[in-house]
Amino acid sequence: MRGCAPLILTLVSVVLAGRLEAQDAAAEPIGAVVIHPFIAPRYACTEHYEGELPYAFDALGTDCFVTVEGRSYRTDGRSNSDYYVFGEPVLAPFDGVVEKVVINPVVNQPGTLGEPPATLIVFRRADGVRVMYGHLDSVAVAEGDSVKAGGRVAVVSNNGVSRGPHVHVGAVDARGDPVQIRWDLRAMARLRGER
Repeated sequence: MRGCAPLILTLVSVVLAGRLEAQDAAAEPIGAVVIHPFIAPRYACTEHYEGELPYAFDALGTDCFVTVEGRSYRTDGRSNSDYYVFGEPVLAPFDGVVEKVVINPVVNQPGTLGEPPATLIVFRRADGVRVMYGHLDSVAVAEGDSVKAGGRVAVVSNNGVSRGPHVHVGAVDARGDPVQIRWDLRAMARLRGER
């Protein structure tokens, strides 16, 4: 019987692995939307994985910031102006309409978590896809305005539930289901004068 234990464990592992593979194969692929880069400088983003956050524009969303030589801020990062991304012009994600604008005039001190809501803009494309940008300032558009991909709409700030300057980008499809953000790399090359 002792010789059977490793065999039984191996069989159980194979069965469980097969069930997991079958579940993954049966799962619907996650949708994605390709959008214009939100700012001109090089940036990095951290993505929310499926199930991490339950809210529509947070689920599968991404938090983006500028880094220079691996750092997101100059000096000690105690001031918003230390952050490379702070005050950068924010660009529209696609040709569409501004569906919603929320303003929060409070600017958080870096390291201090602010209160909701963030200053945000929700954009809607003709096919019903919506993209939300959060943690903004100096919003230059109003609800109902038409926007063109890459047009200036605001600047990066630090407000709402945020500890430091960044832009949160989230998207949902026409049904309201969260979708992954993908950047238009051709538009990125044009933005940086490399094409």
